[in-house]
Amino acid sequence: MGKRLNEITEGTLFLSGNEAVARGAWEAGVHFATGYPGTPSTEILETIGKEYLEIKAQWAPNEKVGMEVLAGASFAGARVLTAMKHVGLNVAADPLYTLSYIGATGGIVIISADDPGMHSSQNEQDNRLMGRAAKVVILEPSDSQEAKDMVGEALRISEEFDTPVLLRMTTRICHSKSLVKVGPRIEVPVKGYKTDIKKRIPIPAHARDMHSKVEKRLLVLAEWGAASPLNRIEKGDPSLGVITGGVSYQYVKEACPEASVLKIGMSNPLPWNLVEKFLGMVDRVVFVEENDPYLEETVKARFLIEADGKNVIPLEGELNPEIVREALKPGTGMQSTWRGFDLPGRPPALCPGCPHRGAFYSLSRLGAGATGDIGCYTLGLMPPYNALETTVCMGASIGVLSGIENAEGRKGIKRLVAAIGESTFVHSGITGLIDMVYNGNTGTVMIMDNGLTAMTGGQENPTTGRNLRGEKAPVLDLEELVKACGVRIVRVVDPHDLDEMRKVFEEELAREELSVIITRRPCVMKYRPVRRTVAVVDTEKCVGCRQCMKLGCPAISWDNGHPVISEFLCWPRCNLCVQVCPVDAISKDMEGDE
Repeated sequence: MGKRLNEITEGTLFLSGNEAVARGAWEAGVHFATGYPGTPSTEILETIGKEYLEIKAQWAPNEKVGMEVLAGASFAGARVLTAMKHVGLNVAADPLYTLSYIGATGGIVIISADDPGMHSSQNEQDNRLMGRAAKVVILEPSDSQEAKDMVGEALRISEEFDTPVLLRMTTRICHSKSLVKVGPRIEVPVKGYKTDIKKRIPIPAHARDMHSKVEKRLLVLAEWGAASPLNRIEKGDPSLGVITGGVSYQYVKEACPEASVLKIGMSNPLPWNLVEKFLGMVDRVVFVEENDPYLEETVKARFLIEADGKNVIPLEGELNPEIVREALKPGTGMQSTWRGFDLPGRPPALCPGCPHRGAFYSLSRLGAGATGDIGCYTLGLMPPYNALETTVCMGASIGVLSGIENAEGRKGIKRLVAAIGESTFVHSGITGLIDMVYNGNTGTVMIMDNGLTAMTGGQENPTTGRNLRGEKAPVLDLEELVKACGVRIVRVVDPHDLDEMRKVFEEELAREELSVIITRRPCVMKYRPVRRTVAVVDTEKCVGCRQCMKLGCPAISWDNGHPVISEFLCWPRCNLCVQVCPVDAISKDMEGDE
């Protein structure tokens, strides 16, 4: 059995950026960490929970609550960290903006894991703009070593300058691995809570003074940043000067190592004296950054310079060394000798045995659909279900359904339900349901309870009975919660019981009263099967009707006029294909599997 990482106090480890942030939190004496799972940030809290037991760590119901708990822990003098994906910072923005005014007693580090290229996100927002608007310090690591080191530096800046610090990661930094020199934990005592009304209650009379302090703080930090090793000039060919930061720095160094580079590690406030010095050293300036022209617009606005940026660097998606080389020195890139293969498309799909499949199949058979939400069940939009019709943000399925009814009346939602997972319902759906009750909406909300937060890898949540570290925790009773919100009709159904699922949908879609359906069956990632049973096709009985193919199950393929069921993919606890076959050509021994 290997050592826990907190037992390794010197040497070099091979860590992802997320793992390095967790390590940095431990080494820097963080006392408390919280967050909500969201790719690409999830592994930060998971690693802290698993490896660094000296840090009290917990999942929050949502990012806003996490930020508020973080604030309280900082007020009591603890060093604190919270982690979330970029859109999670939108949820936490309310406390963030005010916390910038209040400042930090114990050091505050806020991780925003941005997602250029939208690998697992509904937008491509650049949270450098969020940090600048909130008037907090922004640090941007370029590799795992910097990710670890910048956590400690962020805490020092936070406490010295009385400010939250935003550590802006991106997907490539979060998930790429590199060597990291590690050290021991520094124990920092918790300072303890002391009443300070003027610091912590931003009523207008106090907040005006707070705002002035924030503006002065930014000026002081800009001068400090010019002398900090977080920002540095790397001298090279003076004919080409590149201003860059984050993972883009790595692309620049790989694509054009001869260029002069101003590496920005602290992107708010910018180190103006250092920027001015660099501009005087080079003939041509190019800004290389992913997504928004944050550095470009900010520097150009201050110095009124002519420079290249988004006119040669793509505004959308991720960068890579080839794109950067072509932008910096057109026509000098190496011609690729790699040739692609014509492979069949492989769209994302619900897992074999997924409990959501029965719900979406039943909706599609009824010609009904759903306002959707953020989770695995977003895949209900895919063929063959074509069931999901909208997705906006966490919790929005409920508000969107009620909004359609507000616009079109009951006729607008007669064929729609609001589909939301249990973790997302706790995150942001409860208030939407209360809104429906309060304003007299009808319609049906479907809470898809699969027993964990599946989309981000199977994390615990308040409904699962376990906390971040797997310890027993109170179970949130969804039925009682929904009833407490004022909903009279609450029905629980197993989504793998297709007859019952169809019956419940038919009854609730026709009901002219607000109701909630809870589809309850564990995610296939949660339990190991008792035994391995596979559905079997009787090719003599099969009539080739392809009804089983309409389940969209990855375990079922089609060959020689009948279905073929993979023994490696077929989930023992699922028998949907048995239920949909009209001629009983598919069978499965389910005894003992539940």
